[in-house]
Amino acid sequence: MPSAPDSAQTAPADGDQPRTRTEHDSMGDVEVPADALWGAQTARAVENFPISGQPVPAGVVHALARLKAAAAEVNAELGVLDEPRARAIAAAAREVAAGEHDDQFPVDVFQTGSGTSTNMNVNEVVARLAHLATGLDVHPNDHVNAGQSSNDTFPSALRIAATLAATQDLAPALLHLATALRRKESEFADVVKAGRTHLMDAVPVTLGQEFGGYARQVELGAERVLVAAQATAELPLGGTAAGTGLNAAPGFAAAVIERVGADTGTAFREAADHFEAQSAQDAVVELSGAMRVVAVSLTKICNDLRWMSSGPRSGLGEIHLPDLQPGSSIMPGKVNPVLPEATLMVCAQVIGHDTTATIAGASGAFELNVMLPLLARTVLESASLLAAAARVLADRCVDGITADRDRARELAEGSPSIVTPLNRFIGYEAAAAVAKQSIAERRPIRDIVVERGHVERGELTEQQLDEALDVLRMARPPR
Repeated sequence: MPSAPDSAQTAPADGDQPRTRTEHDSMGDVEVPADALWGAQTARAVENFPISGQPVPAGVVHALARLKAAAAEVNAELGVLDEPRARAIAAAAREVAAGEHDDQFPVDVFQTGSGTSTNMNVNEVVARLAHLATGLDVHPNDHVNAGQSSNDTFPSALRIAATLAATQDLAPALLHLATALRRKESEFADVVKAGRTHLMDAVPVTLGQEFGGYARQVELGAERVLVAAQATAELPLGGTAAGTGLNAAPGFAAAVIERVGADTGTAFREAADHFEAQSAQDAVVELSGAMRVVAVSLTKICNDLRWMSSGPRSGLGEIHLPDLQPGSSIMPGKVNPVLPEATLMVCAQVIGHDTTATIAGASGAFELNVMLPLLARTVLESASLLAAAARVLADRCVDGITADRDRARELAEGSPSIVTPLNRFIGYEAAAAVAKQSIAERRPIRDIVVERGHVERGELTEQQLDEALDVLRMARPPR
């Protein structure tokens, strides 16, 4: 038992401190590093899963510890645990939840699909901490895990961590980026530029209108994430091994979830149907999908920024991104759009993670999904990457964007699509002929219209022609 005060220790011959101690579980004795807080089952898992070197995300470990603390207190109230042992477990679990022992969770994320190894890792660390602090006999299964199963605690911890990441980290970061884009919408409200559809010249728009569109994309992304987080706030806790609630005291789950909600400031709730909540992880897949949409939005935005800042001579050159670092090891003076590129890589990773989450979410069999640690890794990493990228993009890129107003207007006025408002005066076919001649001869639209006699024949006046060809007015037609 990991907490046993008389655990046997193996000492080296030279009298130095013991290197290992002997721990015991239901399968027998295991040697554990002497200074490790974890015990036998963790040691077996470390030996069994030397796969990626990446542990289960800390957010899941912390959420598991929150559950253990609340469970101990509720179990004391329900008479399942004595008060001193429950207090010791709760205090130890809160240390883990605060991140004070993150180095004690070495189990690889590619492990048993239920997350049992990590649940037992937490149980063992909490048990030993509680024992070391009080001298009490604290068992990882009988006491720390009382009323619980890995099959309901791990997916509950996954959902807690995902919900907190979505609501406390990702959504605020996206709104931070949206605010930066809204500032540029206002700053660039009168910067007229060529619109583009199919990457071809289209009628004029303003740069502010484009940035307003970007801001709305990001705002909608935050809304989608928050809506999805409402689903992940429903926790499977209380279903224990298979959804029936066997070995959990009546009222246990609801009371634990209420305490976790108060502790995190988030309204978690018990699953309406424990068989759905344990056997399927559709809510987590939905959150992953919402983050995929955010990645799609940011991909579009960052590609537009790259196109508009392309150049400085052979590209569009309508905006300037902040110069952050040299862009070439061989071409002096070259500067690249590094933050949009970094964000695009994040987006590619998130889209890939969503594919993984989709496969993992589809991997339920009867009463349990068996890719829970992988779901945790993909969803939490996606949330973390998107949140960090959104903030960096806002602060180090968007805030510093400037517009080349003259260049933008030049391209707008040189676009053959500005002939479009003349349709109502000279007709579509005549306007098309003007556009084609303008392109072929590289001459202004106005000169071609006058040359072709449209003003002389009275089809429109010169004032009407000038008003129709005002590119800023085109971008702001009356509604």
